[in-house]
Amino acid sequence: MEFFHHDKTLLLSELLTICVIVVVSSLGPIYTPPDVERLTDRFSRLPVNQKYNAFFGSANVRLTNNGSSADLILDKSSGSGLVSRDKYYYGFFNAALKLPANFTSGVVVAFYLSNQNIFPKNHDELDFELLGYEKRRSWVLQTNLYGNGSVGSGREEKFYLWFDPTQDFHEYTILWNKHHIVFLVDNVPIREVVHNTAISSVYPSKPMSIFATIWDGSEWATHGGKYPVNYTYAPFVTSLKGVELEGCVSQQNDTSCTNKRSTSSLDPVDGEEFVKLSQQQMIGLEWARRKHMFYSYCQDTKRYKVLPPECTAN
Repeated sequence: MEFFHHDKTLLLSELLTICVIVVVSSLGPIYTPPDVERLTDRFSRLPVNQKYNAFFGSANVRLTNNGSSADLILDKSSGSGLVSRDKYYYGFFNAALKLPANFTSGVVVAFYLSNQNIFPKNHDELDFELLGYEKRRSWVLQTNLYGNGSVGSGREEKFYLWFDPTQDFHEYTILWNKHHIVFLVDNVPIREVVHNTAISSVYPSKPMSIFATIWDGSEWATHGGKYPVNYTYAPFVTSLKGVELEGCVSQQNDTSCTNKRSTSSLDPVDGEEFVKLSQQQMIGLEWARRKHMFYSYCQDTKRYKVLPPECTAN
């Protein structure tokens, strides 16, 4: 009897172990990012209310912690958003965001640069768009680039994140200078757009404002609009802190500008360390794209009969 009891206990233990493995596997593999330089540590973090004004839905913008952070809310009445007080020609732009949990299909949280309000016919834009999810699905991160009004040919790339963005704050960063554009998540580069001849005609070239928004993207955001926002789960709240807006501040919407941080250079991201990615950063970029990218416009031959020139450039 004792042997049988021991054998039964061992069997139950093995079954439990198998069940745990199955549950973990069903969530997908969990990857740890490689070590990279922490670019966000090189710039000062400033209060939200010092760098931003309400853009829309001001009743759904709530400053917290004496203005150092903010909550952006989407409910049946409205979404909400912030816009930077300054316009920038090149720079380093960061926001730490914590996303709403639960059923968030159709919800779009965006951190982006744009000048559409000034140049409606030939605007530039650099986007982080976080797309809400249906049950049992993860948030999707989409990056995009528009230059000189190239809205008809967006350059989207989509990623799954290696963390749960609803549990804590994570940093989303855009580095933009005359050499390249880099999208980073928690300092890990996930996308680099090198400024070369192939992409020069659509490389963002005019001063832009910086925006942080939450809004209803039911028409397109989740599986092409298949899953609209369900306001039973509202309000949807995105929290923002860790603001870093360091750049060449534009004067009169042109490329003459000043650097409020330093008198040594107009552009604080034009130093040697910002010209190209380091070896560590290249390893991080390759890791992010190999492990987490699931869509790139450069691989979409259904959409493009002829791929954009930068996709085939050496």
